[in-house]
Order: sequence, then structure tokens, then C-alpha cells
Amino acid sequence: MSDKEWEFHLRSLSTIARDSNFANDPAFDPSLLNSVKRLCELCKNEKSEDLIARVYPHLNKIFQRSLASISQSRSSIAALLLAILQFFLDYGDVVLHDADPSLRTFFRSCLSREFADPVVAEATLQFLNANKKKLLSSFPTLLPQFFPLLLKLIAWNGENLEKSFLGVLPGLISPGSFLPLFPSLVDLPILIVALEKVERSSGSLVGSSIASIEKSARPEMLLQLMDEAYTGTTIGDAEVDSESEESSTMAVADPLFLELLKDENDGLVERHWTSPAMAAALQAAINASQSDRLKQALTITPRLLDVYFSIAISEVNDSLVCALVPLLMVRYSTLFPDKKFSYEVQKRLLEFMLAAFRRSPDFIALLKKPIVDRLAEAYDNSAKTELALQLCWAIGEHGGGGESHKDVARELFESLELLLYENLSSSRLGLQESTFGSGSSTFRKSSVSRLLCFVVTAIAKLATYHRDLAPRARVSLAKVARSRISDARVWRRARDYLGLMNEPALCFSVLGPSRPSSGCTQNPGTVNWNEGSRRMIAHLPFYILGEQEGPHSHDFSFSDILPRV
Repeated sequence: MSDKEWEFHLRSLSTIARDSNFANDPAFDPSLLNSVKRLCELCKNEKSEDLIARVYPHLNKIFQRSLASISQSRSSIAALLLAILQFFLDYGDVVLHDADPSLRTFFRSCLSREFADPVVAEATLQFLNANKKKLLSSFPTLLPQFFPLLLKLIAWNGENLEKSFLGVLPGLISPGSFLPLFPSLVDLPILIVALEKVERSSGSLVGSSIASIEKSARPEMLLQLMDEAYTGTTIGDAEVDSESEESSTMAVADPLFLELLKDENDGLVERHWTSPAMAAALQAAINASQSDRLKQALTITPRLLDVYFSIAISEVNDSLVCALVPLLMVRYSTLFPDKKFSYEVQKRLLEFMLAAFRRSPDFIALLKKPIVDRLAEAYDNSAKTELALQLCWAIGEHGGGGESHKDVARELFESLELLLYENLSSSRLGLQESTFGSGSSTFRKSSVSRLLCFVVTAIAKLATYHRDLAPRARVSLAKVARSRISDARVWRRARDYLGLMNEPALCFSVLGPSRPSSGCTQNPGTVNWNEGSRRMIAHLPFYILGEQEGPHSHDFSFSDILPRV
């Protein structure tokens, strides 16, 4: 190392720190960043604690002065602050500097103002990726606390930063952020809508802290955002009578936008989907052509959810996963109104929910109340119908929670019975056909028939798992088999299950639990043929002859299925 080079850069820092112009614009001297980076390199190469100790006071002073004068700066100082933060992370142990307050101050004072700058966003993600191990080990709560701010980076800058953001995303997940992170990811397109409304009403997002809206005594920016939703007037009209009762009501910040535009994790907060502001924002997004940012958010969000759910199913504890499942149920039918986006997100929600039940069947018993509530909503819309039938499948597949949850299984069985009887004793299958066109009516009938097939299957599987429910299941299935309702698929399935239940060994093989219980050694999908002489009649599973016509019989021979030569 050249001593002259070392002294030159050190004197440069000292001179700039004393310069009066520094207070007005910390980045006024382009050589400052170069000197900081070069001194960091020299400290790294020399590995001299004495040199590190000499550099630290100057960098700490410049860092504090830069933050204090950030509002007066005419150019970005993010690169300078990130370079100094890198020094704090590398040599904090040597100079006894805790980098945590400095990092938090950078997020609150600098990144919250400059997240929309693509250069700053990219540099920040590079910094976080480069120091990921150090941040997660030494400051594990930092990234989870600021995940709403970091989501703005990917929301506003789009696919260009997707790869870098995916590297940071696992670090955003912690016990305190796992649940609130889910709705924030799902609502990434809504965040774009909110940010674009802010930009249209107040200009460029670079250089202004959106988080200050919540703390402002008179949030003019938010008033402009909400104006059309509440009054249909302009902000100028509202100011004519600024002290009126209506104006006072408007001055209260709308909770939806405060929740969307926040920078820090405040825990799990209810999303106000029914608020006038949300309704107006969604309607405007539907009516207007989608911006490039919104299109990219609609594409990126499912991929972010893939990472989130992968971590959740493999690393997150059961209590948090169990708490997440009801949130999935609520949000399944409440998504940004884009057909392709809804399909992609709903597919992932169902896949994770079923994977969670497969990992811990007890969840079905623990979540009995939200599951029953979702079954009751099966007819509200097509999305809720699909969710209900998947829940029916899970109930039957996992025996209502398992052998140790007989009481819960009985209550779930009763909910399935109710769902079934409502259709047999009323005109539910028609779903008020007069209110729909013929095409819509046909679709709804098919959807309900599919749901009933799942209900019938769940009833038969529950009764196979919990034998005490078998008599009630036979009564239910017999009513369906005799009803001859419009869709033959439903009553035929009920008929087949009734016949199968008379053959216990086959019934357990076909309809039994997906995994053997502690009291049974028989694997699913197999038949205990040793019991055939006293417990079986047929020699082949019923589904092989599922399309055979003729009398109701379950005593088949091989000639019925083997082709004649």
C-alpha cells in the first residue's frame, strides 16, 4: 500500500466533512464516494486494525451528517451511505460499532425516499444479497421489519430486479413477519395501483417519503388519492370549506392506503377490501389499460408466492402454518380482478393448503370452524365453490383430522350431510335458473354437481376411516342413490360407494386413509386378501366397471372386463 494514497484519501474525507457546502449537499463532491470505497479496499487488503480505527471516525461523521442533510441534497446519497454501511458491517467488531441503528436509519431516512430510483433499488438489493449471511445472523429482525419497504423495490422496478429480490426474499421471513408478509405479497398489484395514484397526484416518488403521510397533520397527498372515492370533487373544491365536518372526516387517513404504503411491519392488519377507496381503486384499475408496472407485478407475484410457500412448507413451524391456512381461505376469492392472475394465485393457494393438510392432518381438526364456514359459502361464487370442494376432499382424505379427533370428524360429517341434504331437499341445483342465461345455468349446475361428487366421496371416506359413522353414511348415500337427481354422475357415485361399503377390505383399500394409522398396518391402495373368504364378495374394485350398464350388482366375473377373442 502506498502511504501517500492512504493519507490523500484520509485528508479528503476530513476536508469534505469540514466543508460548509457538505451540510447543504453531501454528494456535491463526486470524489467523496471514490475516497470512501478506496479506503475500504485498503483496510481490507492491509487488515490493519490501526488503519481501520483511523478511518472509522471520519466515515461515521460523514454518515451522520449525510443523513441529517438528506432532505437538502440535490442528488442521491444512497451509494455513499451503502459504502459506509459496508465498512460498518465489515469492521464493526473492530471499532465497536453496532451497525443495526445505522442500517435502520438508512432504510427509514434514505431508502424510503429513493426506492423508486432504479439505481438505488438495484444497489440496495446488491448490498443486501452480498451481506445476507451477516445480516441474518447478526441482525435477524432487520429485513423482516422492513419487508413492506423492500416490496416497493420490486413493485416499482419490476422484472429487472426480480432475480436480486428473490435472493433477498427468504430473509424477509421470520416468526414475526411470516403471516403479514402473505397478504402483502398477494396484494403486490394493489400496491402498484396505490403507488401510481400517488405519483399521478403528487409527482415523482423519488425524494419524497410516502411513509410521512401517516404522520402528517394534513395529508394532502392522501386527500387527493381518496377524493374521487368519497366526494367526486377535486382537492380544490374540498379546500373551500376546509373546516367542514365532511372535510374533517376526509382528513382521517384511509386505513387501506396507510396499510399498503407503509414502510415497516406492523404485524397482521386487516385489509379493508370493502372500503370506498379500495372499491374505487379496483374499479379504476379494471376500466383503465394496465400499466407496464402493473402487468409485471401480475406476472411476478405468483413466482414470489412459489418461494414463500416453499419456505413455509419446509422450514416454518406448524403453529404458523396452521395460522396461515385460514388467511388463504379468506383471500382465495378476494384477489386483484385479473383472470389469469387470479387463476395462478388460486392454484398456488390450493396447492399449499393441501400440502399443509398432508404434512399435518391435525390442522383439519384445529381449523374446523373456518372450514365449516367455507363449506357454508360454497354457493356464493365459483371461487368459493372450488375452495369448498377442495376442503371436502381434504376432510375425507385425512379422516377429518385423524383417529384421535373423532368428535371433530363427526361435526365435519354433519356439515357435509347438511351440504348434501340442502341440495336434495330444495332447488339448490337449479340455483335460481331464471336469474341466469341458459349457458350460465348449465355451468353452475355442472359446478354444483362436481361439488356434490366431492361431498359424497368425503362422506364415504370419513365413514371408512371412522366406522361409527358408517350407518349414517349409508343413509345419506342411499338418499342420493334413490334421488336420481339431474346429474347421473352424483347418484351413480353414491350407488357405487354403497356397494363398496358392503365389502370392507376393498372399501378400506379404495377409500381408506392416505397413510396408515397407528392402529392399522395395511398400506393404502392394497387389499388384505386373507380376509376375502369372510369379508369380501367381489374380486375386483368397483371403479373398473364404473361405466358398465345393467342391473345394480357387485358380483362380477373376469369375463365382464376382459375382451372376448
